[in-house]
Amino acid sequence: MRCQDAPSGQVGLRDRMPWPGTWTDRAGRDRTPSVPGHELSGVVAELGYGTTGLSVGQRVFGLAHWTQDGSLAEYTAVEARNLAPLPADVDHTAAAALPISGLTAWQALFDHGRLTAGQTVLVHGVAGGVGSIAVQLAREAGARVIGTGRAGDRGTAVGLGVDAFVDLQADRLEGVGEVDLVLDVIGGEVQERSAPLVRAGGTLVTIASPPEVRPRDGRAVFFVVEPDRARLADLVQRLRDGRLKPIVGEVRALAEAPAAFAPGRHARGKTIIRVMEGG
Repeated sequence: MRCQDAPSGQVGLRDRMPWPGTWTDRAGRDRTPSVPGHELSGVVAELGYGTTGLSVGQRVFGLAHWTQDGSLAEYTAVEARNLAPLPADVDHTAAAALPISGLTAWQALFDHGRLTAGQTVLVHGVAGGVGSIAVQLAREAGARVIGTGRAGDRGTAVGLGVDAFVDLQADRLEGVGEVDLVLDVIGGEVQERSAPLVRAGGTLVTIASPPEVRPRDGRAVFFVVEPDRARLADLVQRLRDGRLKPIVGEVRALAEAPAAFAPGRHARGKTIIRVMEGG
């Protein structure tokens, strides 16, 4: 397919991109040099033999396999099952910000966290790609949401509709009380401090690292997001209805991609790399 926009979540050198699949294939063999980038939105340029469900010229969005990458290029090969149709009234920039963050948030909250109406969820990194979508999905499900972040994230958190905000640099995380679910995107000390907050029967879900601590009377789950065409279609419909809005930060040209991943750079929302204009 021909890419229009792609998020910049996996751009840089090997020391900035420690995920093994960026540098090896499914059999663990070296596949450098690699073209980075997993998420994308674009137009189908060609179909492999036997491919069904898509057509040449169709607008699509989705994600490349973890051991394939390649979205930060004008053309990339993607398994058809990892793509979903993109309605004509959704622009590529918004669509490119949705696949990994949207699927991760959904799978964390509902597939692994089993969140239901009336429960309380603690969402770390509320102004980030995953956290911001998780807040919106959790609120629509009828849950009470506590968000965390830096002081400068408070306005974003309030705008998303959190019931409470915790500044991790100034406030006591322990002051939030017990919660039914923790969505951890940070790991380390924050993950350790979050585990005791999970009430009996609750769950700590993390995408940062396998948990070294667990809730005393609950579950701890580490997972890696999985492609899901049907869920992507649901998420983009929510976007069309105005029920979901990914936070898009900077939009940069492909030549500016390395600068978008400078060490220590903190960006609010998703940074999008525009591979080509139009579409």
